[in-house]
Amino acid sequence: MRAALLHAVGDDKLDIRDDVTLAPVGPTDVRVRIKATGVCHSDLSAMSGVLPQPVPLVPGHEGAGEVVEVGEHVSSVQPGDHVIINWRPSCQDCDLCLGGQPYLCMKYVIEAFTKGNFRFGGDQTAFGMAGCGTWAEEIVIPWQGAIKVDTDVSWEAAALIGCGITTGVGAAINTAKVRPGSTVAVIGCGGVGLSVIQGARISGARTILAIDPLESKHELAKKVGATHAVTPEQVPEALNELTAGGGFDYGFEVVGKAATIQSAWQVTRAGGEVIVVGAGAVDDMVSISAFSLLFEGKNLLSSLYGEADVRHYFPYFAKLYKAGQLDLESMISARIRLADLNDAVAALKGGEVLRQIVLMD
Repeated sequence: MRAALLHAVGDDKLDIRDDVTLAPVGPTDVRVRIKATGVCHSDLSAMSGVLPQPVPLVPGHEGAGEVVEVGEHVSSVQPGDHVIINWRPSCQDCDLCLGGQPYLCMKYVIEAFTKGNFRFGGDQTAFGMAGCGTWAEEIVIPWQGAIKVDTDVSWEAAALIGCGITTGVGAAINTAKVRPGSTVAVIGCGGVGLSVIQGARISGARTILAIDPLESKHELAKKVGATHAVTPEQVPEALNELTAGGGFDYGFEVVGKAATIQSAWQVTRAGGEVIVVGAGAVDDMVSISAFSLLFEGKNLLSSLYGEADVRHYFPYFAKLYKAGQLDLESMISARIRLADLNDAVAALKGGEVLRQIVLMD
């Protein structure tokens, strides 16, 4: 089968090959034929080493497809089912899972560094990003990583729900619990940032400020729910105009940089919520004074995967999409083929595109 392979961290080019095979399906595994997969900034971070991953690596984690084979102990899905890939499958037995935080379960994260489900060049092992590797025509994943979805949800929409939508909308409705009538600032208007904006809109925020240095993204931010959009240089004026200088109730950082985390802190009012959604580097340190941390009364929160139990939220977001409350079509910049992935990666690095969707058929 075909797959895109990264041989070494930092490589500029992916090796698009047609000799990739899969490991056998185990008793608790599911084999999925990928139908659509997104090109996400987290994929770039895996390729560059910001998000550590084993190599050789098949990138890709935001995807959807059709089940073609299941292990003998799998009862949650069957061949022919449409599924969204859950890149953070949970064991459902540990204290975190049982305590309502399955998105923090580490079992399969750890396994992904030691268990390579791809083979190439005869007998060489390759790993899947986050244990998935959706930049391949087929993948083998734990059954917890395949979440059934209605067949009338388009493959492109299902793929977006698998990461960007759940991460961003979930940050607004689960982590921040944005209140109706509140004010929200969102720093970073990529796919996840636009999803945060949509989550804030769904939650009833009265003011949603989109902040991005690329003015080309401002119109789309407004289309999906932002009431205002500015560049970073225009933030002080917007802060005065929209909050009388007091700051926003919620400040979302969706870039993954220490500097933008501090910016989110600065635009959030005393007693407000600062939510970090962007995936940053391990050595990028954030500095906030102990005095400010205590006396300004702000809460600094992280939001991993939208704090979502995807067994509930994947189907829920699919229903919101079908009801017209989530605009997913506007977030797709281009539909491409697997052979075009190197061009797609270059375009994403350039910053102008949002979600490019790879269609496998």
